[in-house]
Amino acid sequence: MNTAAVTGENTALDSYIDKWLSVQPQQRIALAFVDPHRYPGHIALAALEQELLGAAYGIREPQVAAAKLNWWAEELSGAASSGGRHPLTQVLFDDERAHALPGERWLAPVLAAMAQLEEGTAADFSSQVAAASQLHGAWAQLENAWWFGQGASAERAAQLATLSHLLHGLLRLEEDAERDRLPLPMARLARFGLSRTQLRQASEEREAAIRAQLDDLKRAWADANKLAGPISVFRRLESEQNRASVQRAAKAPDPLAVLRQRQQQRGPGVAWRAWLAARAWHRQVGD
Repeated sequence: MNTAAVTGENTALDSYIDKWLSVQPQQRIALAFVDPHRYPGHIALAALEQELLGAAYGIREPQVAAAKLNWWAEELSGAASSGGRHPLTQVLFDDERAHALPGERWLAPVLAAMAQLEEGTAADFSSQVAAASQLHGAWAQLENAWWFGQGASAERAAQLATLSHLLHGLLRLEEDAERDRLPLPMARLARFGLSRTQLRQASEEREAAIRAQLDDLKRAWADANKLAGPISVFRRLESEQNRASVQRAAKAPDPLAVLRQRQQQRGPGVAWRAWLAARAWHRQVGD
């Protein structure tokens, strides 16, 4: 499915949707179950999340990232009255859902992203989850309010979003070995005797450390799925795909290779998960 089919025409919006889909290619299948003509804001919200995460995690210079996030803070602060300048904001604030949400809910993810820009590597897995949950928890609050109404619990969505972020960090382990914030916590590096430089090269110690991280993620995913609250179609598909990837990679001799291969996975299994996610959504909202 191309993005023109999502927006109904070839517009500036397409490039932002393409950016989101390049990171989460399985969501192209989910789009078959979220009518873009009826729910354009749902798709724009997912693309906006990718824009904010790209600024928070993808820009290496904190000052540059802060400048971009400041722009988004100004944009989202004024969008209710102006209608927005950015294509994603314009789609979102053309929907009455955006105006029903308090302004602080739109700003919370941006402020949380700015607060964590210069954080270093977490001490241990629990600290890593706690640090990441500030941004991803704030986003889950916004996302669930949009999809399910302001009274919807975001407890489960927040934890699943946080865990998916930590897994995505593992995919960039080699590229991010010199960054201040590493995908593996300090206690994990110490346990397996790994330096930053050694994260760039495959070794028994590195693969064992990755598998240990995956084991913690696996347990955390099981706990998260016991929590209360609905989750969006896109979040559910992302989480189910990632959970299955964690389980498979945790047993593999080369866990990173398995994770990267499954990142591009499509086919009947993905379509089935997307359909189940859409069915759960429609049941939740009674539509």
